[in-house]
Amino acid sequence: MKRYSALFALSFAFLIAKPGGGGVAAGEPTFSPEKLERITDFFDNEVSTGKIPGAIVFLEQRGKQVYFKCFGVRDIATRAPMTADTIFALTSLTKPVTNFAAMMLIDRGKIGLDDPIAKYIPAFANVMVAEEIKVNDKPDHLDIVPPVRPPTIRDLMRQTSGITYDYIGGDLIRKVYKEANLFEGKFDNAEFANRIAKLPLSLQPGSRWRYGHSTDVLAHVIEVVSGQSLYKFEKENLFDPLGMHDTKYILTDAERAREAAPLPSDAELLKWEAERRAHPEWQSGGGGLFSTVPDFAKFVRMILGRGVLDGKRYLSEKSFAEMTTDQIGPSSGVGRDYFYFPGDGFDYGLGFGIRVAPGNAVPPPPGPIGELKWDGGSGVYFGIDPKAQSIYLLFMQSWSQRGRIQPVAKKLIYDVLGE
Repeated sequence: MKRYSALFALSFAFLIAKPGGGGVAAGEPTFSPEKLERITDFFDNEVSTGKIPGAIVFLEQRGKQVYFKCFGVRDIATRAPMTADTIFALTSLTKPVTNFAAMMLIDRGKIGLDDPIAKYIPAFANVMVAEEIKVNDKPDHLDIVPPVRPPTIRDLMRQTSGITYDYIGGDLIRKVYKEANLFEGKFDNAEFANRIAKLPLSLQPGSRWRYGHSTDVLAHVIEVVSGQSLYKFEKENLFDPLGMHDTKYILTDAERAREAAPLPSDAELLKWEAERRAHPEWQSGGGGLFSTVPDFAKFVRMILGRGVLDGKRYLSEKSFAEMTTDQIGPSSGVGRDYFYFPGDGFDYGLGFGIRVAPGNAVPPPPGPIGELKWDGGSGVYFGIDPKAQSIYLLFMQSWSQRGRIQPVAKKLIYDVLGE
């Protein structure tokens, strides 16, 4: 460890030195090797004690790499080491990408944020809402009623459509979704959207933030408007221009060999992966992408640049501002409940958690007002700090440990950056 620390300090000093060996430039930030080593020590311990197979931590400020380290193995069965080209299941980190793709079409005038979903997917013209009726304070049955207004594209993008997952919401609506066999047989985004449209919404549109298959429905809207598959549109308009060549919905056998795997004990994540592999034909806009840390860092870096990277603009300033503006604040009428995942101090834009307050924790977690973030159930996470002009990514494959590890890692990262 001591030998590694010395080498790391030396390589980091080289990283922040002026070209030509002139030392650290005047006004350039410097970072404590001791504080950087605390990140290393923490993840070394997580791996050595068997809590996770491996991880990658990436930190960049003002376009300069501050920290990029791979820990452990990508798969304990093969003992293949974790490397920079390891491929991760992004799960819900797919959502900001799909939302950004939709916003590109909104930017071009092809979609209206407040258009009803039914304008693009006619099956939603007849969608209904399931209202839970209680007897003696216990759920008794569902009343099926008309929506107070049609669900819109904005609802899909800010997770207020009322579309849910089969593990979110009350027992009765979860039962309806589970018994619908949404994943039966082969299906694509068109078929999946039509299946969802036959189910009642779990809430009135716009009434509450409710995580669900909204982004999967949005994926088919993109396909309808663009005339292309979701992947083809994203590849031509985002992935190829950004250089994200390892980001895709279907992996080859050679790419599978680079995929990170969870621990055998991480049953929930293993179940998700089995379901994914059972439906390679489904390009799930809500959770189907695979990517690497270097690839996804390009997308996150472009978001830090407000839709611009390497001189190329991907989204107008107006549309970018709309996407990263709080969409569910007090004046929106949107409520929240136990299933509100952005968390303490965060509201939600059109695909990103947005920090709007320090929160109720004492002391509050580090990070500024205006911070953007999101994560995926597989253990992948990114944060964007516009104030410090920094981005950070934490990629691992662990459903069971992510809730514990992420806040610790964020604290260690901000110890490096300073408040």
